[in-house]
Amino acid sequence: MKSNDGSVKVLSKYLFDGVDYHHDVVMSIRDGLIIDLHWENLSCDIVLEDLVAPGFVDLQVNGGGGVLFNAAPTIDSLQKMMAAHSQFGTTAMLPTVITDNVDVMSEAADAVGLAIANKNLGIVGIHFEGPHISIAKKGAHSKEFIRPISEEEWQIFERTDIGHILVTLAPEAVSAEDIQKLVSLGVHVCIGHSNATFECADKGLKAGATGFTHLFNAMSGINARHAGVAGCALLNDRAQCGLIVDGLHVSEASCKLALKIKPRGGIFLVTDAMPPVGSAMKEFEFFGRTVTNNHGKLTSSTGELAGSVLDMATAVRNCIKTLGVEESEAIRMGSLYPLSYLLSTRLPISPLALLKAGKPANFIQLDNDFCVKSTWIEGQCVYGRHSVYSHK
Repeated sequence: MKSNDGSVKVLSKYLFDGVDYHHDVVMSIRDGLIIDLHWENLSCDIVLEDLVAPGFVDLQVNGGGGVLFNAAPTIDSLQKMMAAHSQFGTTAMLPTVITDNVDVMSEAADAVGLAIANKNLGIVGIHFEGPHISIAKKGAHSKEFIRPISEEEWQIFERTDIGHILVTLAPEAVSAEDIQKLVSLGVHVCIGHSNATFECADKGLKAGATGFTHLFNAMSGINARHAGVAGCALLNDRAQCGLIVDGLHVSEASCKLALKIKPRGGIFLVTDAMPPVGSAMKEFEFFGRTVTNNHGKLTSSTGELAGSVLDMATAVRNCIKTLGVEESEAIRMGSLYPLSYLLSTRLPISPLALLKAGKPANFIQLDNDFCVKSTWIEGQCVYGRHSVYSHK
């Protein structure tokens, strides 16, 4: 339903714009953007009860909806993954390619390029998690595919049609010169799956790396004489860190420690999600192994944790209910802060209104338990039953 001026007017009874809370706000939406907000008694097309907040941005999504992106790097897979994660408030994602052969990387890049060209909602780039990582900290990644950067990978990293490119690498496996080259191409470089010393990780940051992949997991830790990659991540005030808050990957105390040490915006939420998210799948094949979902814990047949069944809404809820994070800050950890990473915003990050005139109409409707009732990308309702909102 559209108004005479071509816009859709959405009345939010209770809106958090990323900074402040408002009551009875009408968002005028046209061509995917919020063109204005009104507090007057304007006529509206749609009424949203409950809390309306900025949509979530997930920079590490291996799969969902029964699909593993590595196993089927196609646009159909991307659509299934986006449909699955939109149920949990994700309005933008980086589909993630786990360490694999270069043909899979290329096919995945082609799929993302096609999705962006076709304006498939929610796909904003691609995350290559490996293959240039440490064997010692490979986790569930396959050793046989770990390798140095070759000309074939450079051809992928140089592409300009696949949106934001994020590469997770180990600085002991990739030279500072190659990190500098990646950054010069506009690639976002995160340190992860690394057994580097503090000094080596710091050298990677000086070369242009700006983040750390799933803090504490698959990286050298802190002890009395060696601060490791984790220590470098915590000590550096300029670097942002993804964090998996599912109660399995990182302890409650370690999560609280990271939040206490890092400046505002230094921690953003990621899911590291696998195919079971948004599906009834109990197990799946993963590089010749079987991964089993046992009460929310994904374990490979070789014993390692293999990603998660976490979704963004649950990650935000866990921050609030388990870690004691203020609601507004937890929402920013799932929306503003990962978006700011893609936009290379300097830390500390000041709260910013993501729902205001000129911004994309990417928002979600949350109930009192922070479960998602509807999800809107560029003003289109991509998830939600008609019963959750009403037409005027």
